[in-house]
Amino acid sequence: MRRRALAALLAAPALARAQTSGGTLYLTIDTGWSREAEQIAATLRRHAIRATLFVANERTHRGDRQLEESWAPFWRARVNEGHVFASHTWRHWYFRGDPGPGRVTYTSRQNEGSEVLNEAALCDELARPIAALRALAPGAEVLPLWRAPGGILTPNARRMAEACGLRHQGWTPRGFLGDELPADAHPNAALLRRNLANIRDGEVLVMHWGVRSRREPFAGIFDALVEGLLARGFRFAPIPPGGISIGGIPT
Repeated sequence: MRRRALAALLAAPALARAQTSGGTLYLTIDTGWSREAEQIAATLRRHAIRATLFVANERTHRGDRQLEESWAPFWRARVNEGHVFASHTWRHWYFRGDPGPGRVTYTSRQNEGSEVLNEAALCDELARPIAALRALAPGAEVLPLWRAPGGILTPNARRMAEACGLRHQGWTPRGFLGDELPADAHPNAALLRRNLANIRDGEVLVMHWGVRSRREPFAGIFDALVEGLLARGFRFAPIPPGGISIGGIPT
């Protein structure tokens, strides 16, 4: 049934107009609620897709955190499958402003607090998830990249991270797959149609291992999305170590 539904989508006139000769896509996955993590990983494995995984010590649906020992088998399996990794901060707080030179305000969305970080503190915040990952999965290939939670970046955070040796990696506008959007306004069928129609060569795609607030898990259409993109001639590759510029500028 799912394959017939996908075939119907691929045959739709709007999608037919969007057909391309393929190209390269860069799938990135941020941490999250992780309820659908194994389902998503199975799709990646089935299609031999290597992705770039941005790691943070976020709380999961099991009540633990994603870089605790309980998640070691999951990360080791991803290493063995050839995925690459980068920092998504340790606490997954948000950058909210630059209060002065060499300073950035870092704030929790769960009312856990707010801090002003200097360069050394920011470097530590970005280094801790990678240290934890390597303790769980020593063979992990780590890129000199990072991603701010929510993609929200301040000028000081960018400059200070670059001084730590890390370049920020965002995503392309059409690469936002929509798994964080409310399902009532953006049901899976609509997200699948939109993504299959809009994605072009060179997109940096972003999704999560599961989003707590979404009532219709995006993982339910992830396999169909991958199959549709492969049918259009796309191939998937990890982000290169130097990162990918978006819109002609570094991200």
